[in-house]
Amino acid sequence: MIAAPPPNSAPPRLSRRTLNAAPRDALRLPDVVQASEGGVATAEPRPLATSLAALLTRHILRDGELVLLILKPSLWFIVLAAMRFAGVVLMGVIAAKLWLPAVAAPRVAEVGAFLIAGRVMWAVLQWMGRLYVLTDLRILRLSGVFNVEIFDCPLRKVAQARLHRSFRERLLRLGSIDILPLDDACTPGEWRTIKRPEQVLETIEDTIRRAKQGHGPCLRS
Repeated sequence: MIAAPPPNSAPPRLSRRTLNAAPRDALRLPDVVQASEGGVATAEPRPLATSLAALLTRHILRDGELVLLILKPSLWFIVLAAMRFAGVVLMGVIAAKLWLPAVAAPRVAEVGAFLIAGRVMWAVLQWMGRLYVLTDLRILRLSGVFNVEIFDCPLRKVAQARLHRSFRERLLRLGSIDILPLDDACTPGEWRTIKRPEQVLETIEDTIRRAKQGHGPCLRS
């Protein structure tokens, strides 16, 4: 018979060298053990990280790169993105009620409501797939629904970051920031419909200035 270990024995400890030598995929958080009604313990694995964090750490961020700012657009992004389309559809529905027979008007209204709901859902997907990241080395924008499009510009190669606001953004106290690279052949990037745009622009300009001067990031407590 194999002797069971004493109940008070401590589990083996992993040294830092062992943790560094182990592959990243092999490191997992402890499983959550729950007991079922029959008394059998079942282990449920706990997720290591979200898909967004995995995308940033495995495919975008470099070793030693320090993330200074992570933003998503305001929720007003959804409304502003779908507003123009919804207005055109409503105008079409009103025109159909005025010119078409009364029997066809309810069916046209249903089609219009379906189109507006579909456009709003598409705007929600666009909002979910949009992310703005500022590090001590680069400025990035992730966007796209089915395919992720990445705007990636080193801070040393940024010519200018400027704030612009549409009329609707001014009413909602929002704004967008344009990122203009030094190379005219590169496509400019945009942080669209963000909250507190003045403070965000100040942070971006300060980080760009320190990166061009060769200083590290200014961490504010």
